[in-house]
Amino acid sequence: MQVPHKAFVVVADGRKMLFLRNEGDAVHPNLVVERVREQDNPSDGEQSTDRPGRAFSSVGAGRSAYEETDFHQLEEDRFAAHTAELLNKRALTNDFETLIIVAPPKTLGELRKHYHQEVQTRLAGEIGKDLTGHSIPDIEKALLAAD
Repeated sequence: MQVPHKAFVVVADGRKMLFLRNEGDAVHPNLVVERVREQDNPSDGEQSTDRPGRAFSSVGAGRSAYEETDFHQLEEDRFAAHTAELLNKRALTNDFETLIIVAPPKTLGELRKHYHQEVQTRLAGEIGKDLTGHSIPDIEKALLAAD
């Protein structure tokens, strides 16, 4: 994938985001970190305090269990929505012309729900991988290798 000069590259998952800017050219990217944010998100078992409840129907013999809330996933979704909100603000202030997003498929799906039209028009590419734990040179190689 071509990464134009000054392209804005976001590498994110449900708990960490990296905002990078390409100071190199399309053939030899040089990603520079503009912002890093990481949120502590313990496992669901550490966040929930109770088992799901049960409801008994007074009419009929059926019973049903309420679905258990996954607090860990809720926090990851909120973090992705917050990341999209930051992208929306930056797009609306013309902070970038070209945007590339690298995130796991589930996070990409959550981000897409919250994109403003300005973000969508500037989006040059998406890579469905989790690279938040990788080095900048590894992220540059992954971008160049992507279709």
